[in-house]
Amino acid sequence: MNIVILAAGQGKRMKSALPKVLQTLAGKPLLQHVLNTALDLQGKSAKTGPIVVVGYGAADVKEFLQIISEQDSRYGKVGTALQAEQKGTGHALLQALPKLDVNKPTLVLYGDVPLTSKKTLSKLAKLADGVRGQDSALALLTQNLNNPAGYGRIARNIDGSVKEIVEEKDASPEQKRIQEINTGIMVLPTNSLKKWLKSLRASNAQGEYYLTDVIAMAVKDGVPVRTAQADAVYEIVGVNSRNQLAALERVHQLNQANVLMDAGVSLADPARIDIRGTLECGTDVFIDVGCVFEGCVTLAAGTAVGPYCIIRNSVIGKNVTIHPYSHLDGAKVGASSLIGPYARLRPGADLSNDVHIGNFVEVKNSKIAANSKANHLAYVGDSIVGSRVNIGAGTITCNYDGVNKHQTIIEDDVFIGSDTQLVAPVRVGRGATLGAGTTLTKDAPPNQLTVSRAKQISLQWQRPVKKEKKVATKKVATKKSVKAKK
Repeated sequence: MNIVILAAGQGKRMKSALPKVLQTLAGKPLLQHVLNTALDLQGKSAKTGPIVVVGYGAADVKEFLQIISEQDSRYGKVGTALQAEQKGTGHALLQALPKLDVNKPTLVLYGDVPLTSKKTLSKLAKLADGVRGQDSALALLTQNLNNPAGYGRIARNIDGSVKEIVEEKDASPEQKRIQEINTGIMVLPTNSLKKWLKSLRASNAQGEYYLTDVIAMAVKDGVPVRTAQADAVYEIVGVNSRNQLAALERVHQLNQANVLMDAGVSLADPARIDIRGTLECGTDVFIDVGCVFEGCVTLAAGTAVGPYCIIRNSVIGKNVTIHPYSHLDGAKVGASSLIGPYARLRPGADLSNDVHIGNFVEVKNSKIAANSKANHLAYVGDSIVGSRVNIGAGTITCNYDGVNKHQTIIEDDVFIGSDTQLVAPVRVGRGATLGAGTTLTKDAPPNQLTVSRAKQISLQWQRPVKKEKKVATKKVATKKSVKAKK
């Protein structure tokens, strides 16, 4: 099946220099949501991908398509067609016509309608198939709305067959009372589509070439017009303003929250979670309010995430507790570990089982073995840390010399006192103890105490005293002083 995604509009009501289809929903541009559904619908065996009709901000949209194709080969099949002047949906589809296979039906989607499901589109595509030797039909996605204002109406004959689509600006008062609306999403026989598009006229209130006019042409040519409806109204909702974008964001997030809860996840408040990617959870996971999940995140069974945590592209093991306000990015956390509050795990942080990373501790590009802990105010970077290691408060691995990064190796059963600096490259031997305040510039031998401190001295000394500031006061003249002057 050919798939064309119309994405040429500016979206003036967004009040943005960014093309409307690049505005984000759940962390991804609207267009990417539509592309993902389209690619899933076509399947991996498809030789060509969807055609995106670009117009306003075409260079930005093409750059976006190039970026995601470098990240995921699926997008490499996506093509583009340019609508240099925005003259309506019919004119937009006409630009893609030379790139379509006339022997396959064409599905028309919209870059600003992000939540149409694969299930709905599959149902629509089946309606367009030829039945018992008949030619292919035109399949149209419609929806019944209590308030259809702003949408084109589906006009039907007495027998219930579709007669035409009437745009609201061209509709009579009687036609405006029709509650069945056109979503714009349709599957058309491509051979007939070529003729219909070239016959379009801009004789309407907008002075545009409406794609919807092909419905009347199909009826005139005897092509069956069949309709289907989506399971949920949000599937057909387009985005034209930031208010609509925000409303659709909450609908989408609540849908994802419901899926999680159906799978055995407890959410403190389903209305206060943001999933901007994919989140896979085991059973009995608990997620508190205000958490944000980005990229690909896995939470194994029994894990609890405290309020206002941000977790990106991370894998969290079983029965982990992540305390409030912790940030995890590109991290791996082993079972039964404790993280935070206010901890930061940066890319390459690889924690084994039962590791404790406490408040205001940052770990980057480091492996920490089982039963080790850094409970507060420490930085561990470019390090390999063994088992049962205690990293005291204020400890820093000095891994960067201004040009290159260097590695620190801390072997098993090491105790590092508070306010210690380990100047990499350096190794701390098994069972070693580093005294508080040590600046380690050479390897510390195993099973020994290593201390590096300046000699403590006491001197007679007078602490400076602050001088009191003079306060300016105004003199008030009295009758007595005035007489004295006289």
